[in-house]
Amino acid sequence: MRNINIMYFSPTGTTKKVVNGLAKILSNDKETNIKYINFTMPDIREKSITFGKKEILIIGIPVYAGRVPNILLKYLDTIKGDDTIAIPIVVYGNRNYDDALIELKNILVSGGFTVIAAAAFIGEHSFSKNLAKGRPDNKDMNKVYHFGHKLAEILHDVPSKHVKVPGQNPIRPYYQPKDKNGHSFDFKKITPKTNENCIDCKLCAEICPVGSINFDNVSKLIGICIKCCACVKNCPTQAKFFDDENYIKHKIELEIKYSNRREPELFF
Repeated sequence: MRNINIMYFSPTGTTKKVVNGLAKILSNDKETNIKYINFTMPDIREKSITFGKKEILIIGIPVYAGRVPNILLKYLDTIKGDDTIAIPIVVYGNRNYDDALIELKNILVSGGFTVIAAAAFIGEHSFSKNLAKGRPDNKDMNKVYHFGHKLAEILHDVPSKHVKVPGQNPIRPYYQPKDKNGHSFDFKKITPKTNENCIDCKLCAEICPVGSINFDNVSKLIGICIKCCACVKNCPTQAKFFDDENYIKHKIELEIKYSNRREPELFF
């Protein structure tokens, strides 16, 4: 019996869709037992976790500014393996995944994992409803299923070497957008606004992956905003939005410059 652990961080559901697609293929093997670990919410990330030699870890994260989201770095360092097989997956919004995949691989290798395969998929950009709209779509999911079938084959004769993935070492800084004058600005200070459409359903506070939306007054933040846009994309009345001019400029630039469809990349 193979124990496969599916871990994911997925504020807007795109990464979850990819890893669940893999699980669908791998679960067809009657000798496979699958466990899901959703670490999107902050309370899950308070506990470390260790995997054994006979286990397999498939871990999926979104790409933020070309890298592993910095909010996850501390938690990912607490995930440990004992020569455990691991497959890292990143999901990005059609711009580029830059060093995210090699960074995630490096973290896993440092944690005691053997990384035998990896992949980069595309999901609808968190900032936009137009950039990579509706992705992963059917074409993407066919690639996910292909990756899953290939993994199923590999897991019967596991290679001993780490897979090679694109990226640079040392890891480059996070991608930095520019303002209208060509200067860098503090993206961290940009926060969502709440309009009169709000019905105080509390959904945004319940799903914020960093627990930063005040439950008693959802128009206020009690912590940082990582711009995952879970509150914006999941609001039933479209009450959450960003109006910062630098944010809007950056969003429009992304939609124009990176409108050409990019395709998933698989590594074995």
